[in-house]
This record gives sequence, structure tokens and C-alpha cells, in this order.
Amino acid sequence: MIGREIKVLLHKEMTIEYRQKYAISGILLYVLSTVYIIYTSITRFPEEIWGALYWVIILFAAINAVLKGFVQETSGQRLFLYTLVSPYSIILSKIIYNLVLLMVICMLSYFAMFIFLGSPVKQTLLFFTGIFLGASGLGIALTFVAAVASRGSNQATLMAILGFPVIIPVLLIVLKLTAQSVGLINDEHIMSDIQILIGVDLLLIGLSLYLFPFLWKD
Repeated sequence: MIGREIKVLLHKEMTIEYRQKYAISGILLYVLSTVYIIYTSITRFPEEIWGALYWVIILFAAINAVLKGFVQETSGQRLFLYTLVSPYSIILSKIIYNLVLLMVICMLSYFAMFIFLGSPVKQTLLFFTGIFLGASGLGIALTFVAAVASRGSNQATLMAILGFPVIIPVLLIVLKLTAQSVGLINDEHIMSDIQILIGVDLLLIGLSLYLFPFLWKD
């Protein structure tokens, strides 16, 4: 039952995105223009800031991409969904959709930086593992934060206040994984960081599934 509801809700999200192409187009324009400005402004791009810049771009793109998911829905639409589907289906469909969207943004950002700035990545598997786990953590955390912020009057401020302490642990770990993948550090216990990041992602999705039904009923 929940699986069928998730499928229908995912189709709804993709249909809305297809009809409102300005959302994803604006995010892609932001990514490409940011990378191009850096390319034209810096003659020699140091490897030390490559990873940090990459995740700064991803973070701002992720906030813009995820926030609209709940904000664009009116109270009437939420009431309509409340009478039809389970809250678990709603939050899971939002998380899955945002994860796919963030993975697309991560890959396009990487290829844009690869074309204009080159790529210092030496451990490709580790780098893309960090992208997947980092994008998952950001997607899950920001999806739930967006759900909470959508109930307030000043949504952008709430998003920033609530999201900052949640995404910092994810960013710190993923930045370390990126630094390892480009050869800036050599940590023999990097697998422990991967396990911690997986644990953080599972904890975030568990909290989202536990808390969202209470928020949805409010």
C-alpha cells in the first residue's frame, strides 16, 4: 500500500517539475555560472580548495532544490493529501525525489568543475561514495527541515536556523572523505568515517519517519 502511494506521489513530483522547468533550470544555471566565474577569475586553481568549493556549490543548490518541495504546497493541497495517503508515504516520496535530484546536481556539478577547473580526484571510488552518502544526508536532513519550515511564517529563516546544526556533521565527514580522495590527507581509518556517515544517514531517516507523522497531523 505504502509502495503504491510512494509511486503515485513520485509521479506527481516529477510531473510538477516537468511543468515548472524554471526550478531545475535555475539551479543548473547557478552551478554552471558559479563554476565559470571561478574559472575566469582564478588563473591557477589550488587543489586545497577544490573539495570545499565543490560542497559549497552543492549545499546552496541543495537548499534551493529541496526547500521548494513543501513550500510550494498550499494548506488545501496538504489537507487533500492528508485524507488520501499515509504521512510515511509523503515523507519517503519527498526524500527519494530529493535524493535523485541532488545526485543529478552533484554529478552535473562535478562534470562542470572537471571541464572548467580539472579534477584532482585520485581515489574515484571513495570520492563518489562520499558524494552518494553526503547527498543522501543532505537530502534527508533538508527534506525534514523544509517540512518543519513550511509550517512557519518566515520559511527561509527557519530553514537556515534549523538546517545548520543538522547538516554540519554530514558536511564535516564528507569534506574529510573528499580531502582523502584528492590526496590532501592520508587517513588509514577512513572506513570508520564512512561507517559514521552511513550511521548519520540512517539516524536522520529514522528521525524523519518517526517525527513527520506528528508534524503532519498538526
